[in-house]
Amino acid sequence: MSDYDTTTTILRKRNPDQAKVTRSQAELNAARRAGAAISTEKKTTTNASHANTDHRRIAKLDRDNEVAPPPRVDVSVGKAIQQGRQTKGITQKDLAQLINEKPQVVNEYESGKAIPNQNVLGKMERALGIKLRGKNIGDPLTFGKKK
Repeated sequence: MSDYDTTTTILRKRNPDQAKVTRSQAELNAARRAGAAISTEKKTTTNASHANTDHRRIAKLDRDNEVAPPPRVDVSVGKAIQQGRQTKGITQKDLAQLINEKPQVVNEYESGKAIPNQNVLGKMERALGIKLRGKNIGDPLTFGKKK
């Protein structure tokens, strides 16, 4: 036991004044817990072909400031749904159950507030037996070729 050295030798020690670059969130959180001074920089690379694309895009957005609202269902479609429902003698809730949608969806389509969804309109057409899309809205739904 006489050859055992009690002094601790550190072979390599990092200079605490030297900045360390971290790329992971775990290392950054560890540095915050240790109370180290943290500074962040965002590196940007400039490509000549993409130099002013953001400015052009923002300027175009400023010129086109008005955003067009999405199209709504036409009032004639809502009236056709209402008439088709009344001829079959079903309520909005019953129609909603037939097409597996919420009653609020049927109400929005009838009042003309809904954004048109082709799947929902197709289900309503089949359930009511009337056309809700195309030229002849409200006409009976025909299957197959016309003779």
